[in-house]
Amino acid sequence: MANVAKKVSWSGRDRDDDEDGRAGETTPLLNGTGPGAAGGARQLTPSSFLRIGQLSNVDLNEDIHELTELPRQRPNEIPHNEKLLSLKYESLDYDNSENQLFLEEERRINHAAFRTVEIKRWVICAMIGILTGLVACFIDIVVENLAGLKYRVVKDNIDKFTAKGGLSFSLLLWATLNASVVMVGSVIVAFIEPVAAGSGIPQIKCYLNGVKIPHVVRLKTLVIKVCGVILSVVGGLAVGKEGPMIHSGAVIAAGISQGRSTSLKRDFKIFEYFRRDTEKRDFVSAGAAAGVSAAFGAPVGGVLFSLEEGASFWNQFLTWRIFFASMISTFTLNSVLSVYHGNAWDLSSPGLINFGRFDSEKMGYTIQEIPIFIFMGVVGGILGALFNALNYWLTMFRIRYIHRPCLQVVEAMLVAAVTATVGFVMIYCSRDCQPIQGSSVAYPLQLFCADGEYNSMATAFFNTPEKSVVNLFHDPPGSYNPMTLGMFTLMYFFLACWTYGLTVSAGVFIPSLLIGAAWGRLFGISLSYLTKGSIWADPGKYALMGAAAQLGGIVRMTLSLTVIMMEATGNVTYGFPIMLVLMTAKIVGDYFVEGLYDMHIQLQSVPFLHWEAPVTSHSLTAREVMSTPVTCLRRIERVGTVVDILSDTSSNHNGFPVVESNPDTTQVAGLRGLILRSQLIVLLKHKVFVERANLSLVQRRLKLKDFRDAYPRFPPIQSIHVSQDERECMIDLSEFMNPSPYTVPQEASLPRVFKLFRALGLRHLVVVDNRNEVVGMVTRKDLARYRLGKEGLEELSLAQT
Repeated sequence: MANVAKKVSWSGRDRDDDEDGRAGETTPLLNGTGPGAAGGARQLTPSSFLRIGQLSNVDLNEDIHELTELPRQRPNEIPHNEKLLSLKYESLDYDNSENQLFLEEERRINHAAFRTVEIKRWVICAMIGILTGLVACFIDIVVENLAGLKYRVVKDNIDKFTAKGGLSFSLLLWATLNASVVMVGSVIVAFIEPVAAGSGIPQIKCYLNGVKIPHVVRLKTLVIKVCGVILSVVGGLAVGKEGPMIHSGAVIAAGISQGRSTSLKRDFKIFEYFRRDTEKRDFVSAGAAAGVSAAFGAPVGGVLFSLEEGASFWNQFLTWRIFFASMISTFTLNSVLSVYHGNAWDLSSPGLINFGRFDSEKMGYTIQEIPIFIFMGVVGGILGALFNALNYWLTMFRIRYIHRPCLQVVEAMLVAAVTATVGFVMIYCSRDCQPIQGSSVAYPLQLFCADGEYNSMATAFFNTPEKSVVNLFHDPPGSYNPMTLGMFTLMYFFLACWTYGLTVSAGVFIPSLLIGAAWGRLFGISLSYLTKGSIWADPGKYALMGAAAQLGGIVRMTLSLTVIMMEATGNVTYGFPIMLVLMTAKIVGDYFVEGLYDMHIQLQSVPFLHWEAPVTSHSLTAREVMSTPVTCLRRIERVGTVVDILSDTSSNHNGFPVVESNPDTTQVAGLRGLILRSQLIVLLKHKVFVERANLSLVQRRLKLKDFRDAYPRFPPIQSIHVSQDERECMIDLSEFMNPSPYTVPQEASLPRVFKLFRALGLRHLVVVDNRNEVVGMVTRKDLARYRLGKEGLEELSLAQT
């Protein structure tokens, strides 16, 4: 932390920040006990908030842009810390800029044209559903064939060497195959597209929250994601292919809705109206829901997942379109897989994983079992919290010591080899033999069992995780020895915890369900022993509840997960107990640590805004949290001044208040509007300015299409050449600025500012005094750095991590 500059004052912070470009600083906690407090503890008093920083670092009455302060050095990169917010993340412009161009276009569009736009939205949602379903089919078919080939080769080898000895060669073959496949999957992620690592759910949550995660919805990311998850599952890691489907659906949605591919440099000249962050966000929500729907065959669960975990902004029309995309996704997957499996008219494969039908008559539940289910929820919450805590320390270790791509690949190969070794040793040591008649085991290993029997431990380890889950749900009572389930749960728990966070594309849904199903079935067997084989102690039913409890304890989802589990089992009877289990697991888990996705968002130091401001933050006002000084521009500004401001490497402002200067005094008159960096760059690129001597001339006219064509990868200011003569020209910002930006008075409380910022999806919120003069700017990082900690309200440090 030695590289982080120390904060000078609270209200008048000398920070060169407007959005995403502020100097790092170590700040004290609000209770005065933080590392930045000078001389130990520092108690804040009301007088600490009185000094307000300079109004602007642009002299509005001079032609030459001068900084009013010496340039400060940016901090060096420092190690990740849970008390940091990273400066590298920018925000998305979810608020439409209602400038003259936008309003003129909207006024020209008649009712019929609006209906056409609405029809296009439905068409895009249908295309999202179809393509997401097809990608899910591709993943499923390729995994089934490659994994089947691997398991057959290893099984034949084990069968051969069991008879004549030398099983160590079988172990070596299994570990080598796993490590080789995972090596390829890890190499493409680590060296080509690191953002494709993991399930992608935290990244999509951040995107929908308004944070711009680099490369998160690129075509290259989708290709690496799909290939990576296939190789991870085939490589035998403790992962599932369902989580990455959510990221894949989001990337598909982001690409289709724009009507072009910036990666392939192809523009199809369609859907140009949707080329802005607001519209793209809505379609990404639909893509995430379609991904859940394809993964679990749960269209309603997909909509609720997008609502609960993803979308920060919602409306009624969006709900209906997202449900349409989800249903199309499920139907597409169902149709294609039915044809692939040879029964074209039998639509019985609604998702990548089908938990199978639970017979209500054989597996009903009684009122006496409700307390038992709640107890299972408590166990799931505790185990989930333990999983997250272990994964937290492991992730911190990886961030600090395994940050080089080559080391990440080596670690992934090591985990793959260890997973195969553990599986082999567990199968080798197990003497749990079951009769093979009537069994649904795909690759039965006989090993040291008698003829006509198979090794029960192999049904869990020697299979894809999805099929192992279904086996634990539906295998008849007596299919597993309690010792087998206990050892499997213990080993798989640590393997799954070690695996999540590797530089591979992988999900945590299925491993969590598998761990929970194993200990849930063990719980059911124990109950059966205690109740002398009572009919309600069916192990399959408790495997389902254990799976829900474990997954809820890890990811902390409630509403959407309840519906997903109901839809995946095809039985609404278990809705109430599943809901109880998930609520209990969430309450118990939240008491100890955060959910897995929120924890990883925090570890990446992302400025994520939750639904509400910290509950004890009413004592803070906009004056204390805003960024000052603010870089302002005149309504008619010199081109050289604009270029200098955009080229200033000491700051990376992305929004500039536009003010009207008074020629008689040095005082700024008042706020006239707000203009974005991206808009200024487009104006400079198209040279929309006139010579100083001919201010009466009309400058070149631009259309909204010019701005949409540059979206989303606006060129950097360094790529735009402005000659010395052009620097003396003038540029009129009136037509392009947003003349009605959202503002707050400097006395507004932090919760009020937070609610306005969060509900409207803002990127910049201008703070004004009682004369409508700009005194500061509130951005995402100004709000995200206030957090409720164990010792009260605390302020996070900002650093270039």
